[in-house]
Amino acid sequence: DQNSTKQSLISSYRKNLYPVLKDEIHQDPVRSAAGPSPSRSCENQWATSWWTQFKVLLKRGLKERKHESYSGLRIFQVMSVSILSGLLWWHSDTSHIQDQVGLLFFFSIFWGFFPLYNAIFAFPQERPMLIRERSSGMYRLSSYYFARMAGDLPMELVLPTIFVTVTYWMGGLKPSIVTFTLTLLIILFNVLVSQGLGLALGAILMDVKQATTLASVTMLVFLLAGGYYIQHIPPFIAWLKYISFSHYCYKLLVGVQYSEHELYDCGLGVNCRVLDFPAIKYLGIDNNGWDVAALAVMFVGYRLLAYVALRMGQPH
Repeated sequence: DQNSTKQSLISSYRKNLYPVLKDEIHQDPVRSAAGPSPSRSCENQWATSWWTQFKVLLKRGLKERKHESYSGLRIFQVMSVSILSGLLWWHSDTSHIQDQVGLLFFFSIFWGFFPLYNAIFAFPQERPMLIRERSSGMYRLSSYYFARMAGDLPMELVLPTIFVTVTYWMGGLKPSIVTFTLTLLIILFNVLVSQGLGLALGAILMDVKQATTLASVTMLVFLLAGGYYIQHIPPFIAWLKYISFSHYCYKLLVGVQYSEHELYDCGLGVNCRVLDFPAIKYLGIDNNGWDVAALAVMFVGYRLLAYVALRMGQPH
């Protein structure tokens, strides 16, 4: 029973541990009162290496989140939107170039909203566990953070891959394996950037309601400044599009979909250059390298901001 177990533990402590502790205290009372030296404390702070902590936390994270990431509700949500999008844009072609451009913009927006709102809940929900385990010195914050980042890759990139595979071919976009692969890579990169923003908002605010509200306003700004709805933005506010990852994703998607000399039927049997289509001409599909660099800066910046916010919010 519990009482006998408790008495057994007490007697074992008095017999085995108490004499050793008493001898150590009497041997050097000054050092015991002052605490261990900084160098010794630093050496003994972690019972395991960084790599061991990373592996254990990664394995635990994958086991914990696989049911959430691949839940029936989430799969149904993605697949239903994917099939519906494919039916709405069923076998569109360049004669309806406005429809195709709209599908590409929908790609950038849907896979900007979806990962963002999923990532917001990550750190606020795990905060009590993180504080408790970190206070007991179980692992470094960096090992937890990088294990979280690595564990998110298989969790967050499978569903957008299925989505793009279904909708791309149903929607009648360019039937090229190279173009499809580039489109998929751009969407996956956009997912990672969007997820980084969600992690940063959640880590900074640590309140799901506040973070969701701020994310809604942010994504609404990115949506309007993305370059699809408004093509002639006043100069004093045109800078908003340069902080919108949806804008860069949209530009890259259009850039890989249409070539420089491609033509489309612009009415009355006349063929026009795709690059002269007003929406694409305003958008500008050159300088793709700068667009990729901008997304890379956002990818690193958002995740670095999330780590700094976690570091500042953790008790020492």
